[in-house]
Amino acid sequence: MRLSSPIYTLKRQAKLLARDKGIKLNQALNRIAAKEGFSDWSHLASSYSKATPAKEIMSQLNSSDMVLIGARPGHGKTLLGLELAALAKKNSRKGYVFSLDYNDADVWDRYEKLGLDPKEHDEPIVVDTSDDICAAHIIERLGNMPAHAFVVVDYLQLLDQRRNNPPLEEQVRALKKCAIERGAVVVLISQIDRPFELSSSTMPTLEDIRLPNPVDLSLFDKRCFLHDGKTQIESAA
Repeated sequence: MRLSSPIYTLKRQAKLLARDKGIKLNQALNRIAAKEGFSDWSHLASSYSKATPAKEIMSQLNSSDMVLIGARPGHGKTLLGLELAALAKKNSRKGYVFSLDYNDADVWDRYEKLGLDPKEHDEPIVVDTSDDICAAHIIERLGNMPAHAFVVVDYLQLLDQRRNNPPLEEQVRALKKCAIERGAVVVLISQIDRPFELSSSTMPTLEDIRLPNPVDLSLFDKRCFLHDGKTQIESAA
Protein backbone atom coordinates (compact mmCIF):
# COMPACT_ATOMS: atom_id res chain seq x y z
CA MET A 1 0.00 0.00 0.00
CA ARG A 2 1.44 3.33 -1.04
CA LEU A 3 1.58 6.06 1.60
CA SER A 4 -0.14 9.38 0.96
CA SER A 5 3.07 11.16 2.04
CA PRO A 6 6.67 10.16 2.82
CA ILE A 7 7.02 8.49 6.20
CA TYR A 8 8.92 11.45 7.67
CA THR A 9 6.00 13.75 6.74
CA LEU A 10 3.57 11.40 8.45
CA LYS A 11 5.72 11.40 11.59
CA ARG A 12 5.70 15.18 11.56
CA GLN A 13 1.91 15.14 11.26
CA ALA A 14 1.74 12.79 14.23
CA LYS A 15 3.88 15.12 16.37
CA LEU A 16 1.61 18.05 15.52
CA LEU A 17 -1.47 15.95 16.26
CA ALA A 18 -0.05 14.86 19.63
CA ARG A 19 0.61 18.47 20.56
CA ASP A 20 -2.74 19.80 19.35
CA LYS A 21 -4.82 17.01 20.93
CA GLY A 22 -2.73 16.62 24.08
CA ILE A 23 -2.22 12.91 23.50
CA LYS A 24 0.83 10.68 23.60
CA LEU A 25 2.95 10.47 20.47
CA ASN A 26 2.37 6.73 20.05
CA GLN A 27 -1.39 7.36 20.08
CA ALA A 28 -1.00 10.05 17.44
CA LEU A 29 1.19 7.79 15.32
CA ASN A 30 -1.46 5.06 15.47
CA ARG A 31 -4.15 7.52 14.39
CA ILE A 32 -2.08 8.59 11.41
CA ALA A 33 -1.44 4.94 10.56
CA ALA A 34 -5.17 4.19 10.70
CA LYS A 35 -5.84 6.99 8.20
CA GLU A 36 -3.30 5.36 5.90
CA GLY A 37 -5.14 2.05 6.17
CA PHE A 38 -2.88 0.28 8.67
CA SER A 39 -3.78 -1.30 11.99
CA ASP A 40 -1.12 0.70 13.87
CA TRP A 41 2.16 2.57 13.34
CA SER A 42 4.35 -0.53 13.66
CA HIS A 43 2.34 -2.13 10.86
CA LEU A 44 2.83 0.97 8.71
CA ALA A 45 6.57 1.17 9.45
CA SER A 46 7.02 -2.53 8.70
CA SER A 47 5.20 -2.20 5.38
CA TYR A 48 7.27 0.87 4.50
CA SER A 49 10.48 -0.97 5.26
CA LYS A 50 9.46 -3.78 2.92
CA ALA A 51 8.39 -1.34 0.19
CA THR A 52 11.44 0.91 0.16
CA PRO A 53 13.69 0.26 -2.85
CA ALA A 54 16.88 0.43 -0.77
CA LYS A 55 17.00 -3.29 0.05
CA GLU A 56 16.35 -4.31 -3.54
CA ILE A 57 19.05 -1.93 -4.78
CA MET A 58 21.50 -3.13 -2.13
CA SER A 59 20.96 -6.73 -3.24
CA GLN A 60 22.14 -5.78 -6.74
CA LEU A 61 25.38 -4.10 -5.67
CA ASN A 62 28.74 -5.84 -5.68
CA SER A 63 32.20 -5.11 -4.35
CA SER A 64 34.05 -2.49 -6.44
CA ASP A 65 30.81 -1.06 -7.85
CA MET A 66 30.59 2.65 -8.60
CA VAL A 67 26.93 3.69 -8.43
CA LEU A 68 25.13 6.82 -9.58
CA ILE A 69 21.83 7.92 -8.00
CA GLY A 70 20.08 10.69 -9.93
CA ALA A 71 16.86 12.62 -9.36
CA ARG A 72 15.44 16.12 -9.31
CA PRO A 73 15.18 17.84 -5.88
CA GLY A 74 12.49 16.42 -3.63
CA HIS A 75 12.34 12.97 -5.20
CA GLY A 76 14.29 11.16 -2.46
CA LYS A 77 17.80 10.67 -3.86
CA THR A 78 19.58 11.79 -0.67
CA LEU A 79 17.26 9.81 1.59
CA LEU A 80 17.87 6.72 -0.56
CA GLY A 81 21.62 7.20 -0.29
CA LEU A 82 21.43 7.57 3.48
CA GLU A 83 19.25 4.48 3.78
CA LEU A 84 21.72 2.46 1.72
CA ALA A 85 24.54 3.56 4.03
CA ALA A 86 22.45 2.46 7.02
CA LEU A 87 21.90 -0.97 5.45
CA ALA A 88 25.63 -1.46 4.88
CA LYS A 89 26.11 -2.98 8.34
CA LYS A 90 23.73 -5.83 7.47
CA ASN A 91 25.91 -6.55 4.45
CA SER A 92 29.14 -6.71 6.49
CA ARG A 93 30.22 -3.25 5.37
CA LYS A 94 30.94 -0.05 7.25
CA GLY A 95 28.87 2.91 6.06
CA TYR A 96 30.30 6.33 5.29
CA VAL A 97 28.39 9.47 4.34
CA PHE A 98 30.30 12.40 2.84
CA SER A 99 28.08 15.42 2.28
CA LEU A 100 28.93 18.81 0.85
CA ASP A 101 25.26 19.75 0.91
CA TYR A 102 24.25 19.12 4.55
CA ASN A 103 25.76 19.58 7.99
CA ASP A 104 25.99 16.81 10.59
CA ALA A 105 22.70 17.77 12.25
CA ASP A 106 20.92 17.68 8.88
CA VAL A 107 22.18 14.17 8.15
CA TRP A 108 21.15 12.74 11.52
CA ASP A 109 17.80 14.53 11.28
CA ARG A 110 17.13 12.82 7.97
CA TYR A 111 18.01 9.47 9.51
CA GLU A 112 15.46 10.18 12.23
CA LYS A 113 12.86 10.99 9.58
CA LEU A 114 13.56 7.64 7.98
CA GLY A 115 12.93 5.94 11.31
CA LEU A 116 16.56 4.78 11.42
CA ASP A 117 19.18 5.27 14.11
CA PRO A 118 22.57 4.22 12.71
CA LYS A 119 24.22 5.43 15.93
CA GLU A 120 22.85 2.33 17.65
CA HIS A 121 25.20 0.09 15.66
CA ASP A 122 28.34 -1.29 17.25
CA GLU A 123 30.22 0.49 14.49
CA PRO A 124 28.12 3.57 13.69
CA ILE A 125 28.09 5.21 10.30
CA VAL A 126 30.85 7.76 9.73
CA VAL A 127 29.38 11.15 8.76
CA ASP A 128 31.73 13.74 7.28
CA THR A 129 30.38 17.15 6.24
CA SER A 130 33.62 19.11 6.09
CA ASP A 131 34.33 21.65 3.36
CA ASP A 132 37.44 19.66 2.44
CA ILE A 133 35.51 16.79 0.88
CA CYS A 134 36.92 15.70 -2.47
CA ALA A 135 38.14 12.36 -3.81
CA ALA A 136 41.52 12.67 -2.07
CA HIS A 137 39.87 13.52 1.25
CA ILE A 138 37.48 10.56 0.98
CA ILE A 139 40.27 8.14 0.06
CA GLU A 140 42.40 9.41 2.96
CA ARG A 141 39.51 8.89 5.41
CA LEU A 142 39.13 5.33 4.14
CA GLY A 143 42.86 4.67 4.25
CA ASN A 144 43.07 3.51 7.86
CA MET A 145 39.68 1.83 7.91
CA PRO A 146 38.72 -1.79 7.14
CA ALA A 147 38.19 -2.65 3.50
CA HIS A 148 34.74 -3.27 2.01
CA ALA A 149 33.40 0.14 2.95
CA PHE A 150 30.08 1.47 1.66
CA VAL A 151 30.56 5.11 0.70
CA VAL A 152 27.83 7.63 -0.14
CA VAL A 153 28.86 11.01 -1.56
CA ASP A 154 26.33 13.86 -1.64
CA TYR A 155 26.80 15.01 -4.23
CA LEU A 156 28.74 14.55 -7.50
CA GLN A 157 28.54 18.12 -8.82
CA LEU A 158 30.01 19.66 -5.65
CA LEU A 159 33.23 17.64 -5.64
CA ASP A 160 35.06 20.17 -7.77
CA GLN A 161 33.47 23.35 -6.42
CA ARG A 162 36.84 24.41 -5.03
CA ARG A 163 39.29 25.68 -7.59
CA ASN A 164 42.19 23.83 -5.99
CA ASN A 165 40.43 20.46 -6.37
CA PRO A 166 41.28 18.27 -9.38
CA PRO A 167 38.86 18.13 -12.34
CA LEU A 168 35.66 16.21 -11.62
CA GLU A 169 36.42 13.30 -13.95
CA GLU A 170 39.86 12.87 -12.38
CA GLN A 171 38.21 12.61 -8.97
CA VAL A 172 35.60 10.11 -10.17
CA ARG A 173 38.37 7.95 -11.66
CA ALA A 174 40.27 8.11 -8.36
CA LEU A 175 37.18 6.97 -6.46
CA LYS A 176 36.62 4.17 -8.96
CA LYS A 177 40.22 3.00 -8.51
CA CYS A 178 39.77 3.10 -4.72
CA ALA A 179 36.58 1.03 -4.97
CA ILE A 180 38.36 -1.61 -7.05
CA GLU A 181 41.47 -1.78 -4.87
CA ARG A 182 39.56 -1.89 -1.58
CA GLY A 183 36.49 -3.87 -2.61
CA ALA A 184 34.32 -0.93 -1.64
CA VAL A 185 31.00 0.29 -3.01
CA VAL A 186 30.98 4.00 -3.87
CA VAL A 187 27.63 5.74 -4.41
CA LEU A 188 27.55 9.25 -5.85
CA ILE A 189 24.32 11.20 -5.66
CA SER A 190 23.73 13.41 -8.67
CA GLN A 191 21.62 16.34 -9.76
CA ILE A 192 19.40 16.14 -12.83
CA ASP A 193 19.12 19.03 -15.28
CA ARG A 194 15.99 21.18 -14.98
CA PRO A 195 14.92 20.68 -18.63
CA PHE A 196 13.99 17.10 -17.70
CA GLU A 197 10.88 18.42 -15.95
CA LEU A 198 9.73 20.00 -19.22
CA SER A 199 10.21 16.79 -21.20
CA SER A 200 7.70 13.99 -21.71
CA SER A 201 10.03 11.44 -20.10
CA THR A 202 8.81 9.57 -17.03
CA MET A 203 12.30 8.79 -15.71
CA PRO A 204 15.68 10.57 -15.99
CA THR A 205 18.50 8.97 -17.98
CA LEU A 206 22.25 9.50 -18.22
CA GLU A 207 21.58 12.26 -20.75
CA ASP A 208 19.79 14.24 -18.02
CA ILE A 209 22.71 14.26 -15.56
CA ARG A 210 23.83 17.80 -14.82
CA LEU A 211 27.49 18.07 -15.81
CA PRO A 212 29.03 21.52 -15.34
CA ASN A 213 32.34 19.79 -16.10
CA PRO A 214 32.94 16.65 -18.21
CA VAL A 215 32.71 13.20 -16.63
CA ASP A 216 32.91 9.81 -18.32
CA LEU A 217 29.63 8.34 -17.07
CA SER A 218 30.65 4.89 -18.28
CA LEU A 219 32.76 4.74 -15.10
CA PHE A 220 29.54 3.96 -13.20
CA ASP A 221 28.71 0.26 -13.01
CA LYS A 222 25.13 0.86 -11.85
CA ARG A 223 22.76 3.77 -12.35
CA CYS A 224 19.68 4.40 -10.26
CA PHE A 225 17.09 7.04 -11.15
CA LEU A 226 14.11 8.23 -9.09
CA HIS A 227 11.03 10.19 -10.09
CA ASP A 228 7.51 10.53 -8.68
CA GLY A 229 7.91 7.65 -6.25
CA LYS A 230 9.28 5.25 -8.86
CA THR A 231 12.79 3.81 -9.00
CA GLN A 232 14.75 2.40 -11.91
CA ILE A 233 18.13 0.71 -11.58
CA GLU A 234 20.25 -0.42 -14.49
CA SER A 235 23.69 -1.87 -15.08
CA ALA A 236 26.22 -0.44 -17.49
CA ALA A 237 26.22 -2.20 -20.84
